[in-house]
Amino acid sequence: MTGTKFGAIVTGLLTLVYIVLLGQHGWLLLIDDQPIAKIMGAVILALPVFGAAALISEFKFGFAVERLGKQLEQEGLWPQFDFDYRPSGRVIRESADRVFVEYQAKTQDDEANWRSWFALGLAYDAAGDRARARNAMRKAIALAKS
Repeated sequence: MTGTKFGAIVTGLLTLVYIVLLGQHGWLLLIDDQPIAKIMGAVILALPVFGAAALISEFKFGFAVERLGKQLEQEGLWPQFDFDYRPSGRVIRESADRVFVEYQAKTQDDEANWRSWFALGLAYDAAGDRARARNAMRKAIALAKS
């Protein structure tokens, strides 16, 4: 098990404990005789529902990305990036831009190919652009399902 996967599991379990505790407090307020306590309890009970939905969504996303990654590895198509790195280990922006142009062109040439979108997501992730990486991975997941 990788450190990232272990961290996700621990964070998920801690979030689950928090959701349960929050739900208990909400329930205790909901069954109280005071009207304001009932209102607070109802509002507090909504939070665990949103938390559980977010937790499930994140784990589904992670499992889907992992499944696609394993498929790419089995096919021998895992992308190799030609990044230049700083001594700190961070990607130099100019080399990241060069790689992005290459992989964006591949996705534009074949927008229905989930492998291109997955590779673009990996390139964004390697350069630290998490928002675009997640969007590209979501697109790859959606295309792989169809």
